[in-house]
Amino acid sequence: MAPGRLTAILCAALLALAGCAPAEIKPEAQPHLVWPDVPNPPRIEYVRAFARPDDFGIVKGFFQRLAEVFLGAADQRLVRPMAVLAVNGHVYVADPGASGVHRFDPDAESYELIRAGEEASLPSPVGLASGSEGEIYVTDSDLAQVLVIRPGSKLAEALPLPGLGQPTGIAFDSQRRRLFVADTSAHRVNIYRPDATLEASIGQRGEGEGEFNFPTMLWRDARGWLYVTDSLNFRIQVFDEQGRFVRKFGQAGDGAGDNVRPKSVATDSFGHVYVVDGLHHAVQIFDASGRYLLSVGSMGGGPGEFWLPTGIFIGANDTLYIADSYNQRIQVLRYIGGPT
Repeated sequence: MAPGRLTAILCAALLALAGCAPAEIKPEAQPHLVWPDVPNPPRIEYVRAFARPDDFGIVKGFFQRLAEVFLGAADQRLVRPMAVLAVNGHVYVADPGASGVHRFDPDAESYELIRAGEEASLPSPVGLASGSEGEIYVTDSDLAQVLVIRPGSKLAEALPLPGLGQPTGIAFDSQRRRLFVADTSAHRVNIYRPDATLEASIGQRGEGEGEFNFPTMLWRDARGWLYVTDSLNFRIQVFDEQGRFVRKFGQAGDGAGDNVRPKSVATDSFGHVYVVDGLHHAVQIFDASGRYLLSVGSMGGGPGEFWLPTGIFIGANDTLYIADSYNQRIQVLRYIGGPT
């Protein structure tokens, strides 16, 4: 290509960039939503929702925008978020629709879609957990693998964990550096040592205490107790640090406190248990004993409404991050009610 023509193309590109530079994003006024309704004291408040990097004020750099003039713009929005994790100022979203894990870093104003390699996607990332040294673990149910995203890395590296058929939920034991992985098709939870060897398994297929029927997402609370979403037994099961059965709660049904399609579970600093139900399109809240307290949400696309929600993570200050899957977004709520 002649130098003059190349210069003309670059000038045109620069003019195009100047003409389409992003305008200053002004945050929208958020509705003040709380649950339950007055005159009851509020327990949950709506904070915000996000779906794209620019929702965090992350804008594309000059050279990225220049490349997109020639190569076309890549859509960076959430497609089908399944799990979410917020830790150390970063937000991670496992997204099978995007074949990767989104990493948002608002402080550094950076965004990446993390995959298994330059040409290798993650076809079904569904579970996330944070390690003790900044690493992030992700399960891919199609690859039958657990992968790790090291701090600063843009790739997910497979771990040599044996005996996995369909890994879904995952939790990390920071004291003993063990990984708990739900193997949905095998109806059990595997426990792996730091050297990637299998230490033990919890459960088998069945309806009794400590038995599972397609377990999915996991959560470990501050005591080290493990909460298991026992999806087709329509309940949550709880185990202590040694993997011994503690309690179960929930049953099939379409009433308040019943489970139609329990998708994930988490606890807050007061011991409340939050269960995301995909077909209720809501988050149901229970006390530590499993007594139903409150439902948050209904089907819809507005703030505080859900369409087939899946994952939940509860972070600092009892902030709730909920993967609102078919609305292609994460909704952020906060518990403000104190102990109950």
